[in-house]
Amino acid sequence: MLRPLFLLCSLVLLACTCVRAQSGPGRMLDMDTSFSSQHSVTIQGKTVKYEVEAGVQPVYHEDKIVAGLQYTYYRRTDVTDPNRPLLISFNGGPGSASVWMHLAYTGPKVLNIDTEGYPVQPYGVSDNPFSVLDVTDIVFVNPVNTGFSRMVEGADRKLFFGVNQDIEYLADWVSNFVSRKNRWRSPKFLIGESYGTTRVAGLALELQESRWMYLNGVILVSPTEIGIVRDGIVEAANRLPYFTAAAWYHQQLPADLQGKDLVEVLPEAEAFTRDELLPALSYGAELSDERRRAIAAKAARYSGLSAQEWLDNNLMVETSYFWKHLLRGEERGNFTVGRLDSRYKGIDGRAAGERPDYNSELTSWLHSFTPAINYYLRDELGFKTDLQYNMFGPVHPWDRSGDQTGPNLRKAMAENPYLNVMIQSGYFDGATNYYDAKYSLWHLDPSGRMKDRLSFKGYYSGHMMYLRRADLESANQDVREFIMKSLPGGKSAKY
Repeated sequence: MLRPLFLLCSLVLLACTCVRAQSGPGRMLDMDTSFSSQHSVTIQGKTVKYEVEAGVQPVYHEDKIVAGLQYTYYRRTDVTDPNRPLLISFNGGPGSASVWMHLAYTGPKVLNIDTEGYPVQPYGVSDNPFSVLDVTDIVFVNPVNTGFSRMVEGADRKLFFGVNQDIEYLADWVSNFVSRKNRWRSPKFLIGESYGTTRVAGLALELQESRWMYLNGVILVSPTEIGIVRDGIVEAANRLPYFTAAAWYHQQLPADLQGKDLVEVLPEAEAFTRDELLPALSYGAELSDERRRAIAAKAARYSGLSAQEWLDNNLMVETSYFWKHLLRGEERGNFTVGRLDSRYKGIDGRAAGERPDYNSELTSWLHSFTPAINYYLRDELGFKTDLQYNMFGPVHPWDRSGDQTGPNLRKAMAENPYLNVMIQSGYFDGATNYYDAKYSLWHLDPSGRMKDRLSFKGYYSGHMMYLRRADLESANQDVREFIMKSLPGGKSAKY
């Protein structure tokens, strides 16, 4: 048995396209290779058998290999359905690897963390009983310079690191992947988190118009602005409902609000934001002193900050100030709160100041994610390399010009009656806050003619809502139901 296995491995290695990557002397990346293994997992009480393929697929430019993207592809093997859905997953940054959703959300493995998402040792992974692998195959993709993905030495950085460059080369890569895996008949879905939402929003139209690949759904997890302008007083006002959520979590609201469930309080904060705070900010210096004080008092009621703090900040409190000051004072513990997830608390060198010293949630996450992904890919899946797994890779400067990803997603929906969109947001996310996400949803299609194909789901957690065990279950179920509802079921694609 050893000799045939040796010959097979030799043939695989000979077939690899080995190109020196921009990762240091002596470190090579096989630009076209894969390793497969068989597994099983129990999802919602039922056994699911699957194959996992950890590989690298080339990126081409003018028919030359310019980079290799490392991916992990999960394919269910105990069903034979050529029309089985395919979910293509991206994280964000830009510059972030696919590790976050890969080992904490939709895949068959999740981190060893506690029920609220905090790291525990020993580090590692365990089965995900809520994975959507029961209803869809999944591929997690690392864009150039993230994870183990690398450029070819001497390749032009301008091909990759920008809003539209990123979308263009990834559309070609996705098209090639679908062809290689014989998935053209599959209903296809994109899911992206954070900057990954900019990526998948743009990919929806690029795939349709340049690769003639039509999708069934796009899922935006903790979305960015996706090219929808909400600057100035809109941006300032939209922070308030997030302040309410974070203050509620840390029990800093008045007793009458604190005694309610969060989803009962948030509509009040949203109504105040839309109907009172935003109109007041539009007056600027013309706002009367009496009205200014009234707005400050009400903003204080919904934020956990004082009315004087709102007045001192001209009714436009920055998020960095909020993270530093919500729990400032001996009676509140003099903690800071996290940016991406304000449930997490931090300790600064001094209580005074305008912003926290560090992001308390990110250091906690890196604690558990980094050892887990390295162990899992190298030891369990057999992806052996001397390359460093880039949790955050060198992709800057990033060209943000010409970001029309939101309008392009609307156009993709208009062109494709099958295409549905769902947004998922954590209420305690202070970086891409949930009310901004709602605002983007409202303005994605201002005509309102496609609003029945747009949906929003909120969760009692932060940017990575799936780290909280209860939300891992509910968020996966929302993805599962979205996929199943977005399958055409024989219905024609027409208006």
